[in-house]
Amino acid sequence: MGIKLIKIAVVYFLIGVSFGLYMSFTHVFKLATVHVHINLLGWMSLAVAGILYTLFPKLAEASSAKVHFWLHNIGLPVMMISIALAILEVSPIFFLIATIGGVATVIGIFCFGYNVLKNLGS
Repeated sequence: MGIKLIKIAVVYFLIGVSFGLYMSFTHVFKLATVHVHINLLGWMSLAVAGILYTLFPKLAEASSAKVHFWLHNIGLPVMMISIALAILEVSPIFFLIATIGGVATVIGIFCFGYNVLKNLGS
C-alpha cells in the first residue's frame, strides 16, 4: 500500500505542478485553491503516508489504513474537480459535491491519524 500511495502522490504532484505552470503562463489564478489542495493533500500528504506505510508495515496492515486509502483517494479527486467546476461557475451544486468529497477525505485522514497514534511504535 505504501508504494501505491507514493506513486499516486507523484501523479498528484505532476497535476499540481501543471496547474501552477498553466496559471503562470496565462496569469489566470482562479484555480489557485485547486492547485494548492492538489499539492498539499495529493502530493505531500499521500507521499508522507506512503513513506510511513512503507517504513512501518504494521501501519499498512491495519483496517484503518485501508479506509484511509480509499476515502482519501475517492474524496480528493471528487473535491478537487468539484471545487474547480464551482469556481468556474458551472453549477452551484458543485460546492455541495466538493464538501462531500472533502468530508470523505477528512475522515480518511482521521483514520490515518488514528492508525499512526494507535499502532506506531507498539
